[in-house]
Amino acid sequence: MVETFARIVVVVPTYNERENLPVLVGLLADLRLPNLHVLVVDDNSPDGTGEVADKLATESPGFVGVLHRREKDGLGRAYVAGITRALDEGADVVIQMDADLSHPVAVIPTMLDTLRTGDAAVVIGSRYVRGGSTAAEWAWYRKALSTWANHYVNAILRLGVKDATAGFKAWRATTLRAIDLPSIHSNGYSFQVEMNHRAVQRGSRIVEVPIRFEERAEGASKMSLAVQIESALTPWKLRFGRKVG
Repeated sequence: MVETFARIVVVVPTYNERENLPVLVGLLADLRLPNLHVLVVDDNSPDGTGEVADKLATESPGFVGVLHRREKDGLGRAYVAGITRALDEGADVVIQMDADLSHPVAVIPTMLDTLRTGDAAVVIGSRYVRGGSTAAEWAWYRKALSTWANHYVNAILRLGVKDATAGFKAWRATTLRAIDLPSIHSNGYSFQVEMNHRAVQRGSRIVEVPIRFEERAEGASKMSLAVQIESALTPWKLRFGRKVG
């Protein structure tokens, strides 16, 4: 029997994404997937993204929700807050997705079908499995850095995941509860690596489906030097730190 999901929540952290957010919400609405909801987690964006999110929620009650946070303190903290809210509100599946339009909305039905018809605990939208790719607009050094980062993470942690740093994922709620989100330490992009690591430690099956990763539509990347340093150190901390039990 094919599994059904009573509540699917797409958690979208935002910081200065006022141009991209309405486009993303429109694309998600166009999927017309039953039981799909969007939760925007805004970190007090100075460009008014929070107000844009509130307007979208007013226009689409029940489809769009907004969680306002008082300050910008990292992607990881925003995701923990958003995923926790989604679980508290009864989500069966939580999808992580960037607001910058780099993740293809059209792949979400495939991700959900993969969860329904197999034993996957999490499905990753992957740039590095057969059929996956990155935008031609990506500079060569960005592609090289991304490829190297994934080899680096897997060399240390042996995750067996080709796109270990990916931020486009569909999680079963049961898996998210099992990995103990509140205790996750990473805060930047290495948050994705730590979540994968915890899932693998618990024997959860991770499946990757191919995507084309696009260049962001508007705005600036949030990849700071501090985030890069944390991303380099986190795999070693996870390798030699206390195992999640």
